[in-house]
This record gives sequence, C-alpha cells and structure tokens, in this order.
Amino acid sequence: MVAGDHTPLRLVGDEDSSKRRQILDGARKVFMDLGFDGASMGEIARAAGVSKGTLYVYFADKCRLFEAIVEEETLQHGQMVFNSDPERDIPTTLREFGHAYIAMICRPGGGSAIRTVMAIAERMPEVGRRYYERVLDRIINRLAAYLQARVKAGELAIDDCQLAASQFVQTCHASLFLPFLFQAAPAPSAERIAKVVESATRMFLAAYRAKSA
Repeated sequence: MVAGDHTPLRLVGDEDSSKRRQILDGARKVFMDLGFDGASMGEIARAAGVSKGTLYVYFADKCRLFEAIVEEETLQHGQMVFNSDPERDIPTTLREFGHAYIAMICRPGGGSAIRTVMAIAERMPEVGRRYYERVLDRIINRLAAYLQARVKAGELAIDDCQLAASQFVQTCHASLFLPFLFQAAPAPSAERIAKVVESATRMFLAAYRAKSA
C-alpha cells in the first residue's frame, strides 16, 4: 500500500456485493483471531470459502482488506446515536450519552477490532488516524457542542468544552473499558454501565454545574 493512498475501497465495477461481504466476514474472523501479522491471504481465503485468485480480484493485498474492515467498523461506530438536543436537560443527556458510548466500545467482539486497530496504527498511521477522527473525535465534538449550548444557557460553567467532553468520556471508561480491552473482564452488563455512568455524571456536574443553576 502506498502511503497517502486514499483510493476509495470498493469492488472492481462495484459488482457482486455478496461475495465481497463473504470475504470481509471471513477476513474479520481471521484478523480478530490471529492479528494483522498472523493473518495471511491464504488463511483469509480459506475462512471466507473462496479461492486466493478470487480474493485478489476484490482486494489487492492484506493491507487493503484490513483497511476495508476498519472502514466498516468506523462507519458502524460513527453512527452512534444519542439525543443532543441543546434544550434537553443535562443529567439525562449525559447519562444516555455515556451508556450509548460505553455499550458501543465494549460490545461483545468490539474489543478485538479496537485492539487490532491500535496494534497496526504505528505501521499504518492513516488507518488509526481515520478511525480516531471519524469515530472518537466526532463523538467528543458532538458532546462538546451540546455542552457549549448549556454554557450559553447559563447552566454550566466550562472554559473548554472540548476538554470537558473528553473528561466525561474518560470518566465513563473507569473500571469498564481497560479491563474489557485487555480481556481481563467480559463486556460489562447494562447495570454495571449504568452505575459507572451515573457516577461519572455526578462528578461532571459537581465540577461544572454553574453556581446559579
């Protein structure tokens, strides 16, 4: 793969999407089980149930195939939905945001994808950068925009909403994300997520709620 090459990831002629889906599903399993370095095009072809010749028709090499999988993860994660109506009350918005965010990054199977992206980011920095910008940074920006609206309404006292949004996200991670990422614990239950996010919400409001609010 040539550095800086951002050619759209697509099939030759945009045809036979079912075969592409079959290949991506097989490749995802191989990458998650063996990691980027351990995966080979032959192993991927076997897992996908296609010949190596067919595999190369769709993807020129392992890097392009890996990028396609990360692109799918990026699109899926980037679609995280939460109600960011600027008129909505702060505690409810923070709780629902925190729960949706942690449920997304700690979903069963999701840790393998994140670990694989992290492992390859040094070698393929554009992949890591695009994932961060299109998923994590975008999510933080949406929360920061909501916080800024509540600052203007006089309900929050925050000098740097981008920093405050990042702080809330990191507090929601507490005791949930790292154990999950390093396979020290399974995906957290909805009840455990709710407890941690509730604590994060209380801490956030204690630090940033305007005195007059």
